[in-house]
Amino acid sequence: MQAAGGTGALDAGGMPAAEIARAKVNLALHVAGQRGDGYHLLDSLVVFPDIGDVVSISRDGSGLTVAGPYEHALPCSGRGDNLVMKAARLLAEAAGRDSGEISLTLEKILPVASGIGGGSADAAAALRLLRRVWALDISDSALLQLALKLGADVPMCLLSVPARVSGIGEIIDPVRTMPACGIVLVNPGVEVPTPEVFQALRRRDNQPLPDVPAAGFQEFDDLIGWLHGTRNDLAEAAMDVAPGIAEVLSMLDAQGEVAFARMSGSGATCFALTWDVAKAEALSARIAVSRPHWWATAGRIT
Repeated sequence: MQAAGGTGALDAGGMPAAEIARAKVNLALHVAGQRGDGYHLLDSLVVFPDIGDVVSISRDGSGLTVAGPYEHALPCSGRGDNLVMKAARLLAEAAGRDSGEISLTLEKILPVASGIGGGSADAAAALRLLRRVWALDISDSALLQLALKLGADVPMCLLSVPARVSGIGEIIDPVRTMPACGIVLVNPGVEVPTPEVFQALRRRDNQPLPDVPAAGFQEFDDLIGWLHGTRNDLAEAAMDVAPGIAEVLSMLDAQGEVAFARMSGSGATCFALTWDVAKAEALSARIAVSRPHWWATAGRIT
């Protein structure tokens, strides 16, 4: 299993002592059913651009330290219950290590409750980081099983590769080829609790995604054409909960750089795909000036 990305200082073995917790972006999301236990059956194409939080080894004490622009969104009193710490303790228990030695910093860059899997990505980054730093002899499949115990989105975030994901999120089929392109993520500054969106969902038995080409998407236009035959089945319900999402999508659709725009996950974050990163960066900068109360950032999909 390849790490999704490191950053910052090096550990004793010369490897980065930090991991980027890449945002999970649902390019398409169909709700195809609901199990008896209440879990919804989803069918989604996900990508992981080079945008995310950062989980790193801390030398300043034990437990979890939170920093970054969205530090305020995580309550100080509940940081022991943060998914990062839950992931770290779960891995320590599986490896027979002392959980008291866990000392991590989470730089919270992604907005919370925003439909891009921030908490799940953070937990996955902690698993990758600690397996490497602790030099654990634990297989990829075993690590994926631990990840699933933390939540349905954590295994896909652990891999952080373009994939078609189905079931409740545990069936992950990597996409062989994905064209390099730019992406802009935009959030209107509102938190959208996922349970509220699912409660507002009008239909839960939609058709699954069309087949993903066996060779993946060779060209950008191939991907865009395929996306036009898909949906995000949560978008209408999410806009009932947070009407500001519609304004974001309307604005993105009107921009010349944008080849395709849609809401990700259960919202409120929306994405815009562009032909290259330069166009994404130009659009993100323009949004930052015209909508300073929104969160907007640019990156790349590879």
